Amino acid sequence: MVEVKRMRELSVGEVAKRAGVAVSALHFYERKGLIQSLRTAGNQRRYASDVLRRVAVIRVAQRVGIPLEAVRQGLASLPEGRTPGREDWAALSARWRQDLDERIAHLTNLRDRLGDCIGCGCLSLSACALTNPGDSLASEGGGPRRWAAA
Repeated sequence: MVEVKRMRELSVGEVAKRAGVAVSALHFYERKGLIQSLRTAGNQRRYASDVLRRVAVIRVAQRVGIPLEAVRQGLASLPEGRTPGREDWAALSARWRQDLDERIAHLTNLRDRLGDCIGCGCLSLSACALTNPGDSLASEGGGPRRWAAA
C-alpha cells in the first residue's frame, strides 16, 4: 500500500497573515479560480500549504500587470496534490516571458519618451510643431500614435 503524504492545512487567517494579503483577497482569488480550498465539517476554509507560493505568484503577476485570466490559466497548469517544483515554475514563467518582454519595452519607451511628443494630436507643446507638424500623425489613427506604435 502506498502512503500519500498530506500537506499541512492552513486556515484562511494563517494564509492571509503569511502571504501578506487580506482575507477578502483570498476569497476573491478563490472566486476567480486562482486558488482553491477545502472545507472542514464546520464549513471552514482550509488551504494546502502550497497556496502560499500560488498567492505569491498572483501578487507578483498583478504587480507587473499580467491579467488575472492569464494568471489563472498559468496556475491551472501546475500540478495538484503536490507543491510545484522548480521545473513547474520555470514552465509557468516561460509562458509569461514574451508578454513581460513586451511590457518592459513599452515601459522603457514610455520612460524614455514621456517628456517628448507622444503623437496625441494636441499640437499644444512646442515640440509637437516640430515632431508632428500639421498633426501629420492623425492619418495613422487616433490616440497616442508614437506610443501605440512602439
